[in-house]
Amino acid sequence: MPLRNKIRSHPRPDNSPLQSRSTTPATDSPWSPARLALTAFFAVDGFLFAAWVVRIPDVRSQVSASHSTLGLALLCLSIGAVLTMPLVGRLCLRYGSRPVTVGSLALLSLAVPLPAHAHSVLSLGGVLLLFGAGYGGANVAMNSAAVDLVAQLRRPVMPSFHAGYSLGGLLGAGLGGLLADQLTTAWALALGGLLGLAVTVGAGVVLLRSPAAPMVAPERSAEDSADRSTGGHVRLLVLLLGLTALCTAYGEGAIADWTTLHLTDDVHASAGTAAAGYAAYAFAMTSGRVGGTWLSIRLGQNRLMLLGGLAAAVGMLVAALAPAVPVAIGGFVLVGLGLANLFPLAIARAGATGGPQGVALASTLGYGGMLIGPVVIGFLADAAGLPLALTTVALAATAAAFLPLVVGRR
Repeated sequence: MPLRNKIRSHPRPDNSPLQSRSTTPATDSPWSPARLALTAFFAVDGFLFAAWVVRIPDVRSQVSASHSTLGLALLCLSIGAVLTMPLVGRLCLRYGSRPVTVGSLALLSLAVPLPAHAHSVLSLGGVLLLFGAGYGGANVAMNSAAVDLVAQLRRPVMPSFHAGYSLGGLLGAGLGGLLADQLTTAWALALGGLLGLAVTVGAGVVLLRSPAAPMVAPERSAEDSADRSTGGHVRLLVLLLGLTALCTAYGEGAIADWTTLHLTDDVHASAGTAAAGYAAYAFAMTSGRVGGTWLSIRLGQNRLMLLGGLAAAVGMLVAALAPAVPVAIGGFVLVGLGLANLFPLAIARAGATGGPQGVALASTLGYGGMLIGPVVIGFLADAAGLPLALTTVALAATAAAFLPLVVGRR
């Protein structure tokens, strides 16, 4: 029995008065108010996370944490996210992705200022559990809402939402660095939280009042329901796409934590040049996502993911093994361009295949990849050196390039 994925209009809950229950066709303009509002949610999500990241050294000093105890506290953020993601997938099915998006971003905005008021590693771990719950929930809900909107627009615009996340992250990191000496950690994170709440309210009203996009879910006819292999087929495809997200996020996490150290210790770049190298990588990834919709249309999603994964693999080999600073930075730029659209397209296809729960599973696997990447690289670096350890990113990118082809054939 062939699998048929179609758009189905699910009734919206009666306790969501602002959200229209209309499932009207997409407007002629691809930049509808709903798409702009959802992009704003992605951007503020990236901004808030970056605002926290640049203040981690200050919070570490505040709680007098060693490297190991800080690592355990940061692990609580990941635990909160991973535990929340499957639950949020079910909430999206029951209440709709848009109200859950608004609620998750509100929780994240309220949780952002809390680490500045922690005075022990234990209390820091507790507030980071709440932070992770908001962050993980927001990512599942936003991507689920984006999958519905992509289907309504009938254009592969998922990379544009993740470009908003990347732009928000760049803005949050840039402002955080500029204001590091002018604002205390408490004030900086409090202002970030207030900005998050303001965007949540403003964009949330627009998103909830916009015509609701029909929820994407696998269609199950009477014959399909009788065939138990259909559910297993869907889970297998979502699992393969989740592994694609995992391989991509493995590279993103590894590069985020080890790029500057590799450039300074192995390629002998100055600290400023190493920071510029990471900024070049981040800018390349943002640029790749901005052009992701156009590339998806011109090349097709499978071909774009194949070429992107292979480009990232080549770029990582160059960046890891090149002895010259400019060549190594050029390799990182190629990695950023190659990885840019793999994660958003994998999440979009997981949502089209399995609905919000497909997004939740793929996001959980992807987040797991971001967690294990830095750890695996660290152990391998101690055993064989950092350049050789970074070549595992090339292997993961190659796997991410070919896994979508398996999904396409099935």
